This record gives sequence, structure tokens and C-alpha cells, in this order.
Amino acid sequence: MSNQIAFLGTGSMNGAIMGGLLAGGFPKTDIVATVRRRESATEIAERYGVTVMAWEEESDSNAQAARGASVVVIGVKPVGVAAVAREIAPVLEPGALVVSVAAAVPIAQLESELPQGQPVIRTMPNTPARLGKGVVALSGGTHATREHIATIMELFKGLGIVAEVPEEQMEAVGALSGSGPAYVFYLAEAMAKAGEALGLDPKLSLRLARETVVGAGMMLAEPGADPVALRRAVTSPNGTTEQAIRVFDERGLPAVIADGAKAASERSRQITRELDAARKLD
Repeated sequence: MSNQIAFLGTGSMNGAIMGGLLAGGFPKTDIVATVRRRESATEIAERYGVTVMAWEEESDSNAQAARGASVVVIGVKPVGVAAVAREIAPVLEPGALVVSVAAAVPIAQLESELPQGQPVIRTMPNTPARLGKGVVALSGGTHATREHIATIMELFKGLGIVAEVPEEQMEAVGALSGSGPAYVFYLAEAMAKAGEALGLDPKLSLRLARETVVGAGMMLAEPGADPVALRRAVTSPNGTTEQAIRVFDERGLPAVIADGAKAASERSRQITRELDAARKLD
């Protein structure tokens, strides 16, 4: 078995992981990827310098990519994970490690589509991984050893923080760090609109909001940084910031964020049930 890594489905998440690995020095020659369309294959091959195959040109491209690979990363949409697993099952090496980055697909569902004893690891990365500033949570399957876990933690270390969690906590992780970047982008969008409503030029307001979020994030990234302490440091008594925070509290912003995360977590569980029901009908 080679050191090759196969990325099956190279959308935003698998693309972020692959980009992070390459930025960390992983050999381009040891990576093969698949995508749905030929145009995407050409674009990814030119951007990353790796071998890319398109499903529309070669219907067995996923199986070709997985054949002989030591690690296979499945990055298609949750509804397509079972089909991809069935497609590659006949060609997998017995010790090949199958890694899922799809939300809401439990380890048991994936294992049921693969050969008995195939090691599986479920992960939940987020898109800042392509900048080396991501968060990756992972859970080992029935046949995943400590060595398998260590292998993926080593491979993913260039992506940012890598943490092992029990699988039952994956929905919570997804609601926090998986969806979290969108929350931050949503905040920046809202700040830009607020500045525009106060009379700022739209382009300037967007720039100010964007750079403020970036700068605050860098402060949070400093060793030992505490968001509560940082917030208090810029919230002078009876000052302008205090008035803004007061309104946020009165309108229930913390509860809104908590409810949003809860809704994301519940939707993940719902998708899991839907996928399980569809699989049983196949």
C-alpha cells in the first residue's frame, strides 16, 4: 500500500484540507482527487498541481483514485456518502483508512457500506483549515486504532487545531466550529449594513467591518486570550461600547446565538435520520 491520499469529491471542505496539507509540505505526487465536472478538474489541477479525475468523464474515477491509497477522504455531500463508499469498497486495501468529512453521517452508517474491519474515522473540519487556522474534530470508528487516530492527527496538524471527541458530541462540534465561520461572516455582514445605515459609504463600511473582525480574531488567537476579558477591556463604564452591549443583551443576542447553534445541531440529527431511512429503502 502506497502513501497516497485520495480525496473523493473536492468541494470547499476537501479542497481546504488538501490545500492545508500541501501548504504544510505534503508531496503533490502523493495526492489524487476526484470531482464531478471536467471544468472543476482542470481548475483544481492547475491550482494545486495534483492529479484530478472527473466523474462525468470516468464513471469509476472514485474507485480508481481509492485503489491502492493508504488514506481515502470522502468529501461529498452527506446524501452521496453511502454511494461513494459502496463504489470504493471492492478496491480498498484492507488497512486503508477511510476518513469522512461529511456532516451528519454516523460512523456506523459508513462502516456498514465498507468491508468488514475497514478502519474509519469521522471528522468535522471547518473551512479556515485551508489557511491553517481551522478546527478539526475527529472520532474513531469500531476498527480505528490509536495509530490510525495519530496518523490523521499528524496529517491534519497543518490545518489548525485537531481535537478528538466522542462521536456523540459531533453535532455540537458542527454547530459551533463547523458552522461557526458562517456566524462570523454573518456578523461582519450585519456590522457593514449597520455602518451603512449610519451614513458610511457602503464600500468603506464593509472594509471597516471586515478588518475589525479580522483584527479581533487575531487578538483572540494570542496565547491565553479570553473573550470575556477582551470584551471588558474595550467596554468602558457609561461608554459607547457599553451602550451597544446593553442593547445586545436586552435583545437577547446570547440566547439567539445559542438557539441558532441548537437548531444547527438538531438539523444535523434530522439529516442523520433521513439518510438512515433512505439507506434502508435502497
